[in-house]
Amino acid sequence: MTKKMKRDPLPRLPAGSTFVDTHCHLEMTFAGTEEMDTAVSRAAALGVGRIITVGIDLSTSRKTIVFAARYDSVYATVGIHPHNVQGLDDASYDELEKLCAMPKVVAYGEIGLDYVKKYAPVNLQREHCARQVELARKVQLPMVIHDREAHNDILAILQKRGPFPAGGIMHCFSGDWEFARKILDLGFFISIPGVVTFNRAAALQEVACKVPLDRLLLETDAPFLAPAPWRGKKNLPEYVLYTGQKVADLKGISLAELAEATTANAENVFSLQSA
Repeated sequence: MTKKMKRDPLPRLPAGSTFVDTHCHLEMTFAGTEEMDTAVSRAAALGVGRIITVGIDLSTSRKTIVFAARYDSVYATVGIHPHNVQGLDDASYDELEKLCAMPKVVAYGEIGLDYVKKYAPVNLQREHCARQVELARKVQLPMVIHDREAHNDILAILQKRGPFPAGGIMHCFSGDWEFARKILDLGFFISIPGVVTFNRAAALQEVACKVPLDRLLLETDAPFLAPAPWRGKKNLPEYVLYTGQKVADLKGISLAELAEATTANAENVFSLQSA
């Protein structure tokens, strides 16, 4: 008989404290409306008061807007992930710009470069990353950047096209502290995923420790990258609490203090109303 693994209980927030899951893919996480309804309600009851669901192509970008309209606690982003840039044309960009004006769209993304899987040719990724950065600036939305083993090229694209009055977020940060400092110099926020809870995440733990509290965000990237003790399983918005507890421990502050700071940061960069 297989013995079930005992997992750490979900950290508990004091009454009145809330987190924002600043990066989640609701469509990919939940099989249908009923499951999504339950999960969004449960997350709110546990202290994850708001969720930002992220577009990765035109179809999911349209759906994020539908989800944001369905739930008071959900907000949307629109954009084209580097995996999905093949086939983009002027009509695509026209539609993206129109979607940016829809209610509860709070950022443009996720956009960027991915040199690990390379589902799209690198030159095409760079072209459309740069073009989408320009669109984000035009519509005056903060941009959500995806960066996998493309630090130098991402930095070059951003440095060439800054400054960014609406700001930006380096989603699922995967660089070291030296790279983090350069991202901070652009005025961006750094978003910490559940990877920070992994045993071999020393570089990310250093970043989480050193990033100023007023420039820090937390995310799940659900359904991906579930934190310990759920590593390898489906991630959920409520699991941002595990990530929060690890980051609070690294910084030597309480979970409530971290929640207050990162929620204020999310309200700032995404122009959310205070809870």
